[in-house]
Amino acid sequence: MSVNPMAYEAQFFGFTPQTCMLRIYIAFQDYLFEVMLVVESVILKKLDGIPGCKISPSQIRKSTEKFLLFMKGHFDKLFSKMEEVLLQLVLNIPENVLLPEDKVHEQYSYSKEQFQALQDETRQLQEQYRAEASAGQALLAELEEQKAVQAELEKILQWFDGLENSCREHGTGNFKESLVFLTQNSKKLQEVLKDVEEKSKKIKKHDQL
Repeated sequence: MSVNPMAYEAQFFGFTPQTCMLRIYIAFQDYLFEVMLVVESVILKKLDGIPGCKISPSQIRKSTEKFLLFMKGHFDKLFSKMEEVLLQLVLNIPENVLLPEDKVHEQYSYSKEQFQALQDETRQLQEQYRAEASAGQALLAELEEQKAVQAELEKILQWFDGLENSCREHGTGNFKESLVFLTQNSKKLQEVLKDVEEKSKKIKKHDQL
C-alpha cells in the first residue's frame, strides 16, 4: 500500500485512495478464498464418486491451501501493479488542478514569507488589542473612582447648602461671616474647656493633699 497520504484526493473523493484500494484488496481476497472452498467441495464430491480412491479429505485440504498460497502470491503481485496504476492515473489529482472550493487560494496566493508576515502582523494586532482592552479597563476603574469622589463632593455641597439655609433661618444672611463666627466660637469653647480641665486638675491635687 502507498504511504502517500493523498490528502487533497481525500478532500475531493470523501475518502482516501489508500482506503479504497484496501477495500478492493480485501474484496478480491475474500472472493479468492470463497472460490477455493467451492473448488475444494467440488473435488471432494468427484472423489466420492470414484470407487477405490485413496485420497483423503485432509490431503485435499493441504493441496487446496498450497494452491491458495500460490494464487495469493500471484494476486498480490498483480494487485501491487494495479494499485500503482490506479493511484497514479485514476485516483490521483494532478498538481496543476485546483478544486472549486480552493479557487480562492489561486486568487489570493501568498508565499511563505508573505504568510509569515501576515502571521506577525496578526500577532501584533492581537497584542495591541489586549493592551487597549487593558487600558480600557483601567479607564473604567478610574471613572468609577471619579464617580465616587463626585458623589462625596455632592454630599459636602449639600451639607454646606443646608448649613447656609440654617444660618439664614437664624438671621445670619452671610454664609462666610457665619462660618467665621462659628470658627471663633469654637476656638473660644476649646479655650474654656482647657481652662476647666486645668482647674479640675488643681482641685483634684488639692483634695489629695
